[in-house]
Amino acid sequence: MNKFLKISIIIIEVIIFLIVLLMIISFVNHKIKLKKEDKFFKTTGKIVEVNNHNINVYVSGNSNSDTTLVFMSGGGTCSPTLDFKTLYSLFENDYQIAVVEKAGYGFSDISDIDRDIDTILFETRESLNKAGIKNNRYILFPHSMSGIEALYWANKYPDEIKGIVGLDPSVPKAYENMKINNMLLSLAKFGADIGLTRFIPSIVNSSSAIKDGNLTDEEKKLYRIVFYRRTATTSMLNETKQIKENAKKLESIDITNVPMLFFISNGDGTGYAKEQWRNFIIDYINSKQNGEYKILECSHYVHNIEYQKIYDESIKFINNLQ
Repeated sequence: MNKFLKISIIIIEVIIFLIVLLMIISFVNHKIKLKKEDKFFKTTGKIVEVNNHNINVYVSGNSNSDTTLVFMSGGGTCSPTLDFKTLYSLFENDYQIAVVEKAGYGFSDISDIDRDIDTILFETRESLNKAGIKNNRYILFPHSMSGIEALYWANKYPDEIKGIVGLDPSVPKAYENMKINNMLLSLAKFGADIGLTRFIPSIVNSSSAIKDGNLTDEEKKLYRIVFYRRTATTSMLNETKQIKENAKKLESIDITNVPMLFFISNGDGTGYAKEQWRNFIIDYINSKQNGEYKILECSHYVHNIEYQKIYDESIKFINNLQ
């Protein structure tokens, strides 16, 4: 029995040693790769300081347009500017485009600042202002979690919002009974911080922007570089932990009737079954006077899959706002 116990202890010690060794190798490899990638980690956007950290704002398109389309990323999307590129590039001839990369996303700084809805919205609006966006009558294009921010924006500052084009956006009811696994979030952050994700390239390669979108090879390379720096960041985790309270805060004041066009996926990638996810959004839209929706038979990142249909229907929607 003692011999068996000793062998068991030795086996356990060897396993622990190998795990620790793997983590050290992963961390060192990650740091070396980050150093090599530094020269490629450069934005074509405008860096502005808000709340004592830098925010990246990508601005493109027709600066003479009287309408600015603001693309707002879902939770955890590592590179919003590249993620939305397939869609927003279709609008650039006629409209000004803006993508605000929130703290912890893309080329923006990682910050431990509170992610309550008022702080997030303040940073978005202030970033647009500091980036020189003169036309502050916006059409918002929120994806997923940013649906909460967009709807809150429309309630708090209705004069700034001409309409909302929802890209499979979240609504308050989607978070009512959602359980947040803090342990899983922490493990994801730990794995990303020590570079374990580099040993599983299928994770980044399965990203919709790479798999489905129209990014060039160079843009895909940059997306991967951003991914290894902006996955499960402190800012992203804080935002996720705060989302239920943010959704409740929106629901408590939600009387907006700004025109809305929501594109709804089949729920794949949302964590919900198809009909449950669709019903969240359809029920919300049906409660609004100026709301309409389009059903899409595709997964959650609709803007990288059904981009042409979204563009065509959005143009009709925007023209009706004039």
